[in-house]
Amino acid sequence: MKSISIAGNIGKDCVLRNTQNGDAVAGFSVAVEERQGQEKRTIWFDVSIWGKRGSALAQYLTKGTRVAVCGDLSTREHEGRTYLTVRADQVTLLGGGQASGQQGGAQAGGAPGRSDYDDEIPFSPEWRL
Repeated sequence: MKSISIAGNIGKDCVLRNTQNGDAVAGFSVAVEERQGQEKRTIWFDVSIWGKRGSALAQYLTKGTRVAVCGDLSTREHEGRTYLTVRADQVTLLGGGQASGQQGGAQAGGAPGRSDYDDEIPFSPEWRL
């Protein structure tokens, strides 16, 4: 297994699905910018979060949200292209985006809003279930 940690922006809203066994799987893509001198390129990762974590986080994983993801990296080939996939063990919301169905910056489901955190804290809240 190859472990990876990435930080980037979600490309489109998370999609929550259930397997035939009833397991929840939340899927989304993360764009990570890589810079070398004046050149920059974007690397896309397909991320999945399984089980209760995926169910709980899906509504907050919206387009534009900055996230940090840690998990197991794998690749898959399709029609001559290589795709990078991460099965996430940990996802940290870093800001931006908007919770599904919400107006403004409030978060749904009783999750603490940004104003609940002290500006002096040098890290963002971490979501683990």
